[in-house]
Amino acid sequence: GWLHGMLYSICKFEYILKLSVKTCKGRCYERTFGTCRCDKECVELGNCCLDFQEACTEPVQIWTCTKFRCGEKNRPEYHCSCSDDCVKNNNCCVNYYSVCQGKTSWLEEKCEDISENQCPEGFTKPPVLLFSLDGFRAEYLQTWGKLLPVISKLRKCGTYTRSLRPVYPSKTFPNHYSIATGLYPESHGLVDNKMYDPKRNATFTLKNAEKSNPQWYQGQPIWLTAMYQGLKSASFFWPGSDVDVNGSFPNLYKLYNRSIPFEERVITFLRWLQLPEEERPHFYTLYLEEPDSSGHSYGPISSEVILALERVDKVVGLLMDGLKQMNLHNCINIILISDHGMEEANCQKTVYLDAYLSNVKDLFVVPGPACLVPEQHFKAYLKQMLPKRFHYANNNRIESVHFYMDQQWQLARIPSELKYCTGGFHGSDNVFANMQALFIGFGPGFLFQTEVDPFENIEIYNLMCDLLDLTPAPNNGTHGSLNHLLKRASYIPKHPKEESSPSPCLSVGQRTSTDGHSCSCKSLDTQLAFMAMAGLELTLPVCVCVCVCVCVCVYFHFISISLPSISFICLSSHYPKQLSITILSIYQSFCNLP
Repeated sequence: GWLHGMLYSICKFEYILKLSVKTCKGRCYERTFGTCRCDKECVELGNCCLDFQEACTEPVQIWTCTKFRCGEKNRPEYHCSCSDDCVKNNNCCVNYYSVCQGKTSWLEEKCEDISENQCPEGFTKPPVLLFSLDGFRAEYLQTWGKLLPVISKLRKCGTYTRSLRPVYPSKTFPNHYSIATGLYPESHGLVDNKMYDPKRNATFTLKNAEKSNPQWYQGQPIWLTAMYQGLKSASFFWPGSDVDVNGSFPNLYKLYNRSIPFEERVITFLRWLQLPEEERPHFYTLYLEEPDSSGHSYGPISSEVILALERVDKVVGLLMDGLKQMNLHNCINIILISDHGMEEANCQKTVYLDAYLSNVKDLFVVPGPACLVPEQHFKAYLKQMLPKRFHYANNNRIESVHFYMDQQWQLARIPSELKYCTGGFHGSDNVFANMQALFIGFGPGFLFQTEVDPFENIEIYNLMCDLLDLTPAPNNGTHGSLNHLLKRASYIPKHPKEESSPSPCLSVGQRTSTDGHSCSCKSLDTQLAFMAMAGLELTLPVCVCVCVCVCVCVYFHFISISLPSISFICLSSHYPKQLSITILSIYQSFCNLP
């Protein structure tokens, strides 16, 4: 009777309801009936629901919640979940609370001066994250900042410089390893992305096995400094971090694989932060290949680079949302950085050596900045004669002859060997504007809303040591030079105590009207007499007293002193002729400044 009829009606109603279902929400990959399907076969059969892509396919590909995903079923195929039970299962997407629960996102919050330690329980020391965006030219943020809301907010709220100066040459491996060690390339050994070691008769490239040979890597990278002093380190990519430098790897690290999605790198880092306190690292590195890759392919002034910049901005946003969801956004110290800038490549701005030499195939050329004829756009140097500011001579891996290129110019042996005829390149003089890099410091250790003058990237190693309360290994930086970036300087430089009283030489301001402009030092009477006999006259504006009483005349020009022969040369714009005086004897009296 009536019971049978009721059951029949219920079943019929359920059947009709299923037939009327036209959405995949809550039905993904399940064998269900309806006017459309949501299982894997529906694609081949052509009867998928209209929202199959949004409900079932996208969650496997994306790492964030959308309004549509909120309330979905928790499925193992998804990178993260937006289901109602994701908190219980500890697999929520990083923006779950802001998208599905209506809480404020990190980007929507106002800048906050993090005046005190706001780390949650279990974090006794603020972690440090060194995050590199390869090839992020300093100018990008100034030009495209409105398209980069996350990075722009970090700049606004933290400590920022308009340009971070890379080391020379402005290449990826030398600069990343200089940032990690505080050493110039001539000191840490990675003098280029491609180099030859004559002692070992070995060649290093980014694609051969020598890249993993620790004999190329000198110095002590920051992850080892931390480990040697009782802290733990983790690296999701950084040049040298997957090499057993000094016989050690970071506590946690990944072998380099550029195919790993940027989002997965950030999510892995966030999971490392959730490790038990006794296992959790204190120092971390992250690395993204963009916008360098797009810059090389399409050039720094291209729509593709803009898209790459927007992409990395979203990845940094993923990081900040994840930190906020874990209540760590005001706990961790973040250094957002790049290794170098990018220059526009032009086939017409290339020097080919075969135009100057006939045997160019016998030469080995390391691409990068490296006898003068009219309109020649390069200078050839012996490495020891390069400008000292490059710090690029004291290593046998540096080629003996080096070609220094004008801005925007490249060098190749023959036209077929030019790597970047279009697109972009780097490696030029590290003071060129387009080679300048990105630096932003954000967190409880950094000053609030502060812009500082440009500085060299070798100083960052000491900065990280200070943030972690570590004693730095020997390096080329000046410890304490970045104290003005920090809220609390842990190291205060001590200057040597004065051991002797000032010399009795008069200051330039004490000259009398009768002194004239001659260099008249009492201790040079004999020399002056000798010059007078020879018919020579020495008339230069400034006299500088030296301890052994050798007075050197300077007029804002170069000085050349030959100590073995105890002689000097004074160069003057008034008297361009070089004048060499041989000191006949060493005097006991001090000299007077006119």
